[in-house]
Amino acid sequence: MAARAIVYENNGDPASVLYAVTLPARAEPLSGRSINVKVLLSPINPSDVHVVHGSYAVQPNPQKLNINGEEKTLYLPGNEGLGEITEVGPDVKNLKKGDWVVFSKGQSGTWSSAQVLEEEDVIKVDQGSGISAVNASTLTVNPVTAYKMLSTFVDLKPGDWIAQNAANSAAGQAVIQLARGRGIHTINLIRRKDDFAETERFLKGLGADVVLTYDDIPDEERVRELVGGKEVRLLLDCVGGQATKDTVRLASKGAHLVVYGAMAQEDIQIPPFLLVFKDIRVRGFWRTGWFNSSTLEERSQFLDELVQLMVSSKFKESVHEIVKIEGTLSDEEATLKVREIFGRVNKGTGGTKIILEVETRQSL
Repeated sequence: MAARAIVYENNGDPASVLYAVTLPARAEPLSGRSINVKVLLSPINPSDVHVVHGSYAVQPNPQKLNINGEEKTLYLPGNEGLGEITEVGPDVKNLKKGDWVVFSKGQSGTWSSAQVLEEEDVIKVDQGSGISAVNASTLTVNPVTAYKMLSTFVDLKPGDWIAQNAANSAAGQAVIQLARGRGIHTINLIRRKDDFAETERFLKGLGADVVLTYDDIPDEERVRELVGGKEVRLLLDCVGGQATKDTVRLASKGAHLVVYGAMAQEDIQIPPFLLVFKDIRVRGFWRTGWFNSSTLEERSQFLDELVQLMVSSKFKESVHEIVKIEGTLSDEEATLKVREIFGRVNKGTGGTKIILEVETRQSL
C-alpha cells in the first residue's frame, strides 16, 4: 500500500498551504542499511508551524516526487514522532522488526504514515522501559529541551529554585516534571484566564511549587519569602515581549535567563538596570542546534538516560489530543481535515498538544 504524507509546495499559513498526498509505493526491496518505518504518532509543535510559514531557521529538504503522474517539488514537514520498524535491509545491525524508534535528524517529515530511511536516521526507544507511546512520540523536543536547559547553564542542586513562563505549555510541563524528579523547585508563570484555579491545580499535580499570573508577580521581598531565602538562578523564557520582562523580575543576582522560543513573536524586553545591577546573563538554547552538533551515539545515550528519568519520575503525558487522518479518506478529504486541524491550531488549543496519526491510504 502507498504511504500518505502531509506536504506543502510553498511557505504560508498551514491551514491554507498544507495538503495530503499519496506517495508512490516502493517497488524495490530494501537494500543496505535501509529501514521501513511506520509512523505511529507525530506531534504538532509551534516550531513546525513556523517552518511551514517560512519563519523558522531551517526548512525540510525539497523532494522531487511523482504524484499522480506529475513531478512536483514538495516539502515534507514534521520534526518529531514515534515510529515502528516494519522491515530492515540486509546490512542493518542494531534494529529489527517491531522496534520503536524516534527520529535522529531534524525535519524528518514525520507527518506521514510511513518512510524509508537509513539506520542512522533513527534512535531506538526501549519499549521495555515502560514509556508510553505518547511520551515516546513527544520525547525529542520538549523533554530534551527541558532537561538540557536544566542541566547546561546552572549547576542546580536539590532544593534550588528556577522560574519559567508559559508554564502550562508542553515544554513548561516537561520542565516542572523533570525539575521535580531532581528535587528542584519551580515558580511558574501563566496568563490570567477564567480557568486559572483549574490550571494551577493541574500544574501543582505535576509538581509545580508556585503558580502565578504575570499580573501577580510579587516584589523582591515576597519572592525571597516564597523561595525560603534561596536564590532564583535560572529563568526560562519561550514567550518574549512583556512576558520576558515580567519573568526577569523574579531573578536573583547573577541569574541566567535562557531564551528558547518566541511565542509572542515579539523581541524580548529586559530593563537595562536589571542587566547592570543584577548582572543577568542572557543565553539562548536551540534543541535542533544541539542535535546537529552531537553525534548519533551521544544523542542515543542522552535519550536512554532521559527515558529512564521520565519513567522513574512517573512523567505524565502532556495534555493532548490524537487526531487520526484515516486511511479511508481520499487525499482531498484528508486535505480538508488537515486544514481544519491547523485552523484550530492557529486559534490556539489552550495548552492541548495535537498529535497526528496519519494512516496509510487504503487501496482504491
